[in-house]
Amino acid sequence: MKLNQLSDNPGATKDRKRVGRGTGSGYGKNAGGGHKGQKSRSGVSIKGFEGGQMPLHRRLPKRGFNNIFRKNYVPLNIGRLQAAIDAKKIDAKKPIDQEVLVSSGIITNARDGIRLLANGELKAKVTITVAGASAAAIAAVEKSGGSVTVPTSE
Repeated sequence: MKLNQLSDNPGATKDRKRVGRGTGSGYGKNAGGGHKGQKSRSGVSIKGFEGGQMPLHRRLPKRGFNNIFRKNYVPLNIGRLQAAIDAKKIDAKKPIDQEVLVSSGIITNARDGIRLLANGELKAKVTITVAGASAAAIAAVEKSGGSVTVPTSE
């Protein structure tokens, strides 16, 4: 194998679209922009524009409130936890926390923490530390002989 023998697989690369290079190219004359009008010009931004009529997003009243300090928790059902234990992704004998759940691939991004929810059934005895847990989830874990630790914030 020499450097001059290297090549891409057939179909791996595609030539860029060269517009304005004559009618035979398929992108001549108007270069794919269609005929006249605002949309055929460059620098057009008309999202929500309604021809001068007051746009819908300005006609409707403002509603609600966005809390910028809101915590964004990732839900984790105990059924999903049991499935991971059955698939041997998690060792139920060791303590389970956020790092273990992320490294095993059960949760991709922990965001502001993990909240344990009670959907599903848990058979294994687990010790789990999460940012939050529903009362039913705590009851289900304790019923199977495990424990849930929820650190108190502030």
